Amino acid sequence: MRVVVIGATGRTGRLVVAELLRRGHEATALVRDPNKLDQGLAGRVRVVTGDSRDPTVLATLIEGADAVISALGPTNKEPTLHQDTAAALSTVMRTSGVHRFIGISGAGIDVPGDDKALRDKVISTLIRRLGGKVVADKPAEHRVWADTDLNWTLVRPPRLRDGPPTGRIEHDAHRSTRSTAMTRGDLAVFLADVLDRDLYPQAAPFAATATIPVPDRRIH
Repeated sequence: MRVVVIGATGRTGRLVVAELLRRGHEATALVRDPNKLDQGLAGRVRVVTGDSRDPTVLATLIEGADAVISALGPTNKEPTLHQDTAAALSTVMRTSGVHRFIGISGAGIDVPGDDKALRDKVISTLIRRLGGKVVADKPAEHRVWADTDLNWTLVRPPRLRDGPPTGRIEHDAHRSTRSTAMTRGDLAVFLADVLDRDLYPQAAPFAATATIPVPDRRIH
């Protein structure tokens, strides 16, 4: 597949690009600064320079694409980055006929049907109360995608930490994970799995690095 990656120069984004290439996909990277693209990926991906909220840039970016993956991270300098990107991107995707979107949200947001453990309910409440505008950005992003008819998935990992894939990924549509952390390597693998297997359409699954091996689950 021809896959667009937004946020391709970030700590997770560069791993996503590498994983897609490893699986034989063609990748297009949206970057603000081409010099920040991992040198090991240079020459192996199509590069588009610009802002993820610019409809003109997005139209060029997704031309001929089969899917879009966003690995944008939160930033206090741009507290509405994700919802603004979602609004612009969803509009361009509908116009361009690209229907598959996969993004990274957070375990702290709530969606209808959730069955969170008490621990996670408390954490979510604290995050909402203390996180400020940047925390409000994620629920707002979810509302944008939920109001579309596109085939979107927003993965909700807990705390991210640097680390390679472990092969121990637990995930579920609504039940919070037992683990409270996920390696960026595992997240990159799971995002690619969601794409390849068309997992969790129009849903926001929890995912984490399990402390022990778990059976694969696909629950909607």
